[in-house]
Formats: sequence, C-alpha cells, structure tokens
Amino acid sequence: MSKSVFSAKHFNDEAAAYAFVEAHLWADGRVCPHCGVVDRSGPLKGKSNRIGLYKCYACRKPFTVKVGTIFEASHIQMRDWLAAIHLICSSKKLSRTLGITLKSAWFMSHRIREAFKPGRATPFGGEGQVVEADEMYIGNKPAARKRTMHDKHAVMALVERGGRMRSFYMPVLKQADARDVVKHHVAPESRLDTDESHLYFGIEKWVANHEAINHGSKEYARGDVTTNTVEGAFGLFRRGMTGTYQHCGVQHLQRYLNEFDFRYSNRKALGIEDEGRAVLALKGTAGKRLTYRTTRGQEARA
Repeated sequence: MSKSVFSAKHFNDEAAAYAFVEAHLWADGRVCPHCGVVDRSGPLKGKSNRIGLYKCYACRKPFTVKVGTIFEASHIQMRDWLAAIHLICSSKKLSRTLGITLKSAWFMSHRIREAFKPGRATPFGGEGQVVEADEMYIGNKPAARKRTMHDKHAVMALVERGGRMRSFYMPVLKQADARDVVKHHVAPESRLDTDESHLYFGIEKWVANHEAINHGSKEYARGDVTTNTVEGAFGLFRRGMTGTYQHCGVQHLQRYLNEFDFRYSNRKALGIEDEGRAVLALKGTAGKRLTYRTTRGQEARA
C-alpha cells in the first residue's frame, strides 16, 4: 500500500474510519439492523463513549454500523479492518503489514472473503456476447503416479469475455451439475464456448449457440472460438494460491474462489483500481456474519 493511501484519514483515525464505513453502508440513510427502520435514530447520549453508537427511536435498541456485518463482535479497530480490506483487494498479506497476529490475520481474511461472496447473481452474457466455461482440478502435487483425478477437488468457472468471472467448487462434477450452472448463471441469449468435455454435451439446449474447441486434436482457437480467457483466469488463481497462500483447505476453497472472482471481475482493465475495489468490498460486508467458532468448526469437520 502506498504512502498516499496510508495517509488517508480513515486508515489512521477511528472516528474517521466509522464515518467512512457509515457513508458507504448507509448511503441511502441510517438503517437500524434490529428493526430495519431508516433514519429514525440518533447518537446515543449518556455514559457510553463508544464511537458510532446510535439508538433507534422505533425499537429503542442501540446499534453501530458494525451490527449485522463482518465487523460485528470484533475487537479489532475499524481502521485496521479498512486497511485489511484494502490490502486483500490489492493482493497483499495482512499479518506483517498490519502488525497483528497470524490468528487475527487469518480470521480477518476469511471474514473479508465472506464480503466478496456475490449477492443476487445476475446472469452472464446476453445477446451477441460470449461466455466461456471450463473446469480445473485442485489438489496437492502427486507424490506418485497412483494419484488420480478422484483425489482432487473440481472447480467449474464461467468467464464473460471482457467482463466478469464466477467460480464454483463442486464436490461432485457431472454433466447434470455443469448443466445446472449454465442454466442458472448464463443468459440463454449467449454463445457458450467450451472444450470438448462430455460435461457440456447437450448444453446447446440452454444457450443460443454452443461452440466447442477440441483440445485433444491440439485445437486451441477457431476464429474467435476459444477457452483461452477462462484458462488464463484459472492460471491466475493457481499462481495466486501457490505464491500467496500456499495451502487451502477444501472447506475454505469457495471463499478463496470468491476472492479471485471478485478481483478478476473488478480489475484494472475494467477501470477499477485498488481503492475502488476496496470500496466495493466494503459495501459487500453488510448482512454477512462469520464467527471464529464457525470458521474453526468448519476446519475441524473437514
């Protein structure tokens, strides 16, 4: 993070950090997280000196902008949360930069990845647009040739050519699963480009046109028909996981996919810089809770 970014007031002053979050999460008015009433609250006066504490005049309950977001029940200062969001959105590590414990950095990271999770998903593509679909298999490097594809974790992804990316961890990936992803996430007016995988047989029923590249015959492009875009996006994910995170438990895989999808869909080539990406992530924090116990419990069950 550059000095100019570090010098921003909301990274250095707690009251300014709260004001920054309120301005983005309550852009249409202060919302009571308990009863949903808008703009019927005011600063809570009395003995408490908590920053950003309000009282709802409708339900009479106190609240801050943290309630109902990934920040709720966290003792980490808001200015550090904002710095962490910026760092993750610009692909930096948290622990060393913020001077916090690995445990805190780990939990903050997963909470922020929860904010990356898409809300109401709009279909990819449309009339005259191309969507590419492909799958990859993730797992430890095989120690012996006995390791098979069944030992790896399947991920299917859609990439809107020149636009967004959406990835799905699939515990089981069969033809019906791939068809469901296309049915629910690709506009039927789109053209779908895939490889020759059997997963996409009959998929033309759900899109305007289906074109397949035959990698088995060393065909990688036929005119503008290709899966190079989605394969390149997979390459970015693999390099990022290897170079930054080194290890990812399968119970957290979808969150890491959400993070890479978010950064890919809000990248510089689409006119979005680090600061703009961080603001979009901040807006995604509302309505998402992830407790430390829940996260660790998922890890224990895996």
